[in-house]
Amino acid sequence: MTPESYDLHCHSTASDGALSPAELVARAHLQGVTVLALTDHDTVSGLTEAAQIAGKLGLRLIPGIEISATYAHQCLHIVGLNIDPEPPALLAGLGGQHAVRAQRAHKIAEKLEKKGIAGAYDAVKTAAGDGEITRSHFADFLVAQGVVKDQQDAFDRYLSKGKPGFVPTQWAPLEDAIGWIRAAGGIAVLAHPLRYNLSIKWLRQALAAFKLAGGQGVEVVTGRASPDDIRLSQQLAQKHQLYASVGSDFHSPENQWVELGRLAALPADATPVWELLG
Repeated sequence: MTPESYDLHCHSTASDGALSPAELVARAHLQGVTVLALTDHDTVSGLTEAAQIAGKLGLRLIPGIEISATYAHQCLHIVGLNIDPEPPALLAGLGGQHAVRAQRAHKIAEKLEKKGIAGAYDAVKTAAGDGEITRSHFADFLVAQGVVKDQQDAFDRYLSKGKPGFVPTQWAPLEDAIGWIRAAGGIAVLAHPLRYNLSIKWLRQALAAFKLAGGQGVEVVTGRASPDDIRLSQQLAQKHQLYASVGSDFHSPENQWVELGRLAALPADATPVWELLG
């Protein structure tokens, strides 16, 4: 029997991905992924479309989400796997997140206008359509305007902390985000733990709080993780007795470094999160 190929973190046009949910699932299938979680930012709106094409292709779709949460003034991303997308608590929480995103988008646009870059809000709203507006939409706008050379340059010069377009944002408390996921029958996983540029001591404190609140897993393998990153993430998972997850965090085919299903194997001593998926 051919082993399953898992990718449990990716994005569609329902948030800041470049492909529609159907296109995303079709690409994952072509890349050999057999179990895929669609985890758009603070929304479940792409799951129905994704499930329809997944059923036709024989790919197992895990309904998911990625929720922005605040812990000790730091934004953390919590992936929810195998969720029921319709519980009132989850939908109410996501409604609050949507309002926060809209407010942040207006503030970012205002800050960019003060720097002589006009028209940002209307452009990102059009680009996002019915999806959630993210900073990546602003990065794409800045690229299109010729202000920066690429997305990373946009973050480095305008959108990251301390830069002229950065807006501090108070997301849902960590405990609330995990609570919504657990109330929806899902598994809460801390996404890409080493991308927050935090000290290991701080990460350990955050993971202790994460587990105490009901968190169950941590991404050990991500799209651009080095062997050292994987070892360190697995050590953190083991220390806090958390399941190990894998996810490309795929957004766009234009990023040649991150592809659906193109993931290193979990370390031999890892306990895979899919043991909880049934």
